[in-house]
Amino acid sequence: MGLLQRHILASVATACAAAVGLFGFVLIAGQALRDLLGYVVAGQLEAATAARLLALLTPFVAVYALPIGLLTGVLLVLGRMSSQHEITAMRAAGLSLRYIARPVWVIAWAGVALSLALNFEIMPRAQTEYRVTLVEAVRQNPLNFIVPRTFVRDFEGFVVYVGERRGPELQDFWLWKLDGQKRVTGMVRARRATIALRDADNRLVLTLFEASAETRDREDPEDFSRPQPVANSDSLTVELPLDGVFRQMQAGRKILFMTLGQLRERRDELLARGGELDTNERRELTRIVVTLSSKLAGSFAVLAFALVAVPLGIKVSRKETSANLGLAVALVLGYYFLDALARMLERSPELRPELWVWAPPLVYAAVGAWLFQRVDRA
Repeated sequence: MGLLQRHILASVATACAAAVGLFGFVLIAGQALRDLLGYVVAGQLEAATAARLLALLTPFVAVYALPIGLLTGVLLVLGRMSSQHEITAMRAAGLSLRYIARPVWVIAWAGVALSLALNFEIMPRAQTEYRVTLVEAVRQNPLNFIVPRTFVRDFEGFVVYVGERRGPELQDFWLWKLDGQKRVTGMVRARRATIALRDADNRLVLTLFEASAETRDREDPEDFSRPQPVANSDSLTVELPLDGVFRQMQAGRKILFMTLGQLRERRDELLARGGELDTNERRELTRIVVTLSSKLAGSFAVLAFALVAVPLGIKVSRKETSANLGLAVALVLGYYFLDALARMLERSPELRPELWVWAPPLVYAAVGAWLFQRVDRA
């Protein structure tokens, strides 16, 4: 590789790294606001644990930041070089566009390899550890499930409110029991309460002191024309299920977050059973096959973006960062719109959705190759 190609390689690599870092920061900030901010504000996560969870989020956002970062980096560098007539000087010196773009292909293939590793191994393992760490961090102190002066709705069929927390005790405790239509069927109020976690069945065991309980008609809990039975007790035990809380926090345990080995093992297991599969298992098999193809196609999208970025960067000839960023975002949004349309076919396995997910990268690659030929002949 000559001196000129090394210069292009270093410039494009630096710009791509900066762009990946920028978009990665934006994505990880959004993910952290959605998943972690509530726990941090409520004091349910320590700073060290929150930092570890942010680090574990990095591979997930890198899957999406990598292609848009490479696209942006190539557009920025080649757009600047074209606007400053550096590309014209190279072409006048007898250098072909293929020669000029060779460093970009090196970076693009390296991006494909990194994207494959992220999609099939690094990201699934990091996401699994992320969910386990988040659950265990909250489980370490059962008191963290209850946030004072907040209506806590995480428990299935219950709403909890606590006035304040003094050490291991909860003061001014309120509990409402709900039916399937979210109507209140019972209410308990206690002056104070203690809490413990029972790991065997994932339940919070609350011991209420100086409690009063009110029950309502199950058929019509909103009928207040008759007196509501009230019972008082010096001590009362209530159990709250945590399945809903842990199910929400462990939502990452799905097909998207399975490694290549896990996906292939589950796919082969389902295929071996053939016609014995029920409806849900057939849908699972379709999702696994589509996920395998989608992750593979998404990794090669890095190369497709490079094919589009090289001729566009030279043809548009813009040195303004904002313009190139806008063009990159528009191209990526267009790609993921097509990808979303293809993924919608998961519900129709007879249409072979595992093949349709290849349409977006192939379309971008074909358009990029056509533009490349036109610019090369100009």
